[in-house]
Amino acid sequence: MLSRFVFNFITSFVILMFIFIFQTIWLFIDDLAGKGLDIVIIGKFLFYLTPDLTEKVLPLTVLLSSILTFGNLAENYEFAAMKASGISLQRAMLTLIIFVTLLGGVTFFFANDVIPTSQRKIFNLRRNIAKVKPAVAVAEGVFSDFEGTGMNIKVDEKYGDNDRFLRNVIIHEKSDRNVNTTVIKAETGELKSSENSDILQLILKDGHYYKDVISKSNKNKLKFPFAQGDFDTYIINIDLSDFNNVDLDEERDISTAKMKNISRLTLDIDSIKKDNYRIVRAFSKNISSRAGMFVDLAPDTTIVKSDASLRKDSILAAKIKAVKENPIKQDSIKTDILHLFPEWQRIQLMNNAKNATTGILGSIRGKKEEMENRYKNYNLHILSLHNKYALAFSCIILFFVGAPLGAIIRKGGLGLPMVIAIVLFLIYYFIGVFAGNYAKEGNINPILGAWLSTLIMLPLGIFLTKRATEDKGMINFGAVTDFFQMIYKKLKKKKVDDNENTA
Repeated sequence: MLSRFVFNFITSFVILMFIFIFQTIWLFIDDLAGKGLDIVIIGKFLFYLTPDLTEKVLPLTVLLSSILTFGNLAENYEFAAMKASGISLQRAMLTLIIFVTLLGGVTFFFANDVIPTSQRKIFNLRRNIAKVKPAVAVAEGVFSDFEGTGMNIKVDEKYGDNDRFLRNVIIHEKSDRNVNTTVIKAETGELKSSENSDILQLILKDGHYYKDVISKSNKNKLKFPFAQGDFDTYIINIDLSDFNNVDLDEERDISTAKMKNISRLTLDIDSIKKDNYRIVRAFSKNISSRAGMFVDLAPDTTIVKSDASLRKDSILAAKIKAVKENPIKQDSIKTDILHLFPEWQRIQLMNNAKNATTGILGSIRGKKEEMENRYKNYNLHILSLHNKYALAFSCIILFFVGAPLGAIIRKGGLGLPMVIAIVLFLIYYFIGVFAGNYAKEGNINPILGAWLSTLIMLPLGIFLTKRATEDKGMINFGAVTDFFQMIYKKLKKKKVDDNENTA
């Protein structure tokens, strides 16, 4: 049984891996095709992507291979022979349980060490392609965005050695306020770069330059001033250090949850939690001080006032005393308090309160967006940490789903078992995807988001194992039919009794 399972496991893994690799190539075809990348870089990209695909392929492989193995045994009545010899299903599954448990341990090591390393390699490779192949940074016929520079470049054609020569170049450059203020057009261009430099040099020839001039004077703004010029040669140095600061094989510290192992995730979760708490406390203290809340005078504070201010205070105290002696309704407190002051002071108080409230609400809205992103990052780290454990346990649980299911359906081959395995895996996978998305947004606990799909498959595995051990089908349709027949008889009897009572 172990040899059959291992054979089915390896065969299914290879087939499914090829399917997922081709599906990945289809997804990244825009990043790979038509950009002058050689076969070595594309091969590196697919090789580094393979460990990440095992996160999806491995659970499906365990499920399919277990259904195939036990389906073939049940179809050929080998289980009947084993049971006649006194060998139970649990005893027949013992060696496979040990194998799948060891496979779960290997899967955990894979998720904790291999997948984070491959993710860093992919990240570095994709961000460094423009450094190795400068023409890749610019695509034909569309505007290519240079992240961190505010520049968008469009060319009609690339030609020459490594496609470094450009024809009909259009450049849009945005200001700090994300407004398109500069437009550059050139007949031809040339891209120059070096593997030892983070600067991509763009040499333009025979072109025009246009730039909106932003004036500080409101009067001059109505005139829409601009600068315009022609050039024979114009050189632009584009700094690629923000997204191309590593070599293809260089390791670097990247703060992405999926690129970290358990020890790093544990430390980062603790530090992110403390930072969030510190930021919230500091912001709360700042808002309280701006709103004038909880501000008490020191015990030894002495206020020295002039005679005029003392007279005003006595008048104000008299008005307050009158209000206390004549209780007022709650909905008129605002009006009565304001009436304690002159009209010009009332207007000033209302304006000051309105401006202060508007400023505080604006600060809260800005801080709310920032904290939502920080809490999302915190949830993502917790989700990534527990996903590593859940992936290892999912292989074991899906085995206990697939093995008894194969013994129940008693069908081998790649027909019905493949359909059932794909349906079950899609249910498992989509539950995990939806739960993960909800956990990132904070709608559910991130620990539950990581374990939800596995926890749903657990009772299914227990149920199927029990049914297969008792040599029963998946659903006892006879019991279901008897249940509905019993309900129908009770309803019919009640109707007859009601008719007799009415008569």
